[in-house]
Amino acid sequence: MSGVGHLLRYIAEPGLLSSGPVRIAALVGAVVAITSGAVGVFTVTRGQSFAGHSLADVATTGGSGAFLIGLNQFWGFLVFGVGAAAFMEIIGVQRRRGRDVATGVILGAALGAAALFLYLGSETTSTTGASFTILFGSIFVIASSTVPVLVASGLIALIVVVALSRVLLLSSLSPDIAAARGVPVRLVGAVYLIALAVSVSLSAVAIGAVLSTALLIGPAATALRVARGPGRAMATSAVIGVIATWLGIVLAYDSYYWPPRGHGWPVSFFIVAFVFVFYLLTYLRRPSRPGRGQVAQTAADPAGQAGPGERACSAAS
Repeated sequence: MSGVGHLLRYIAEPGLLSSGPVRIAALVGAVVAITSGAVGVFTVTRGQSFAGHSLADVATTGGSGAFLIGLNQFWGFLVFGVGAAAFMEIIGVQRRRGRDVATGVILGAALGAAALFLYLGSETTSTTGASFTILFGSIFVIASSTVPVLVASGLIALIVVVALSRVLLLSSLSPDIAAARGVPVRLVGAVYLIALAVSVSLSAVAIGAVLSTALLIGPAATALRVARGPGRAMATSAVIGVIATWLGIVLAYDSYYWPPRGHGWPVSFFIVAFVFVFYLLTYLRRPSRPGRGQVAQTAADPAGQAGPGERACSAAS
């Protein structure tokens, strides 16, 4: 421990590890990053980044509505996110165009309601900075009473995605083959969307509803460029997310002492910046050998082509 302490003296201001808000932020941030990392791999593979972004915007409505009536913002994020995911699955069809139309309709309605809730909240309460917290997050102000709920929600979403990983991969690459092999494709998709909504809600608490997809898409996209197979991709994505989150927490803590002193920078900025840098670093690698990054390659295979896509489907079944 003394070695760690000496190292932290050079990279962090005094009091980092003894700060209660920092410890809560590190714990919640790790849970959010791991959950988002696992869920994000299938979000990218299934081509549902737009759905994830839309659920994040819908979460804005939930968070602003919860603030307006005096509830914890996480419950607003979660209820509206899960509700929107279920509604998108109900009114959408399996064709991509139908899903996008359903998502777009819900997104427009949700953003309109969010604008109203934020306006009413600013007019009827004296709380300052609530709109910024909802939109861009503040992981340092998470109440300790909320931590068990956040951790439990993340673990449930993570367990669901890991348990369904094989059928998720198969139904992502070829829904027709999955259905022919007895996979309930529609049910799997609905359960996955709910797990996605939970992940987005957790990210919204940590870095805000607007930026929540950064932890969902960025680490997963980075991992799919360097890892082989869905299991390794999920693990790599989770590690990238945790590193970005913890580094962001350290720098946000330190920034309070940067000029002008007494005004710390948003932790969400640092986290998103690290995620972006990690993704850019993958372009410095030499081109991958055949077979590397198989999940990303198979997801991009045109339907009906033989090769890696079929092999992945066979492995997933």
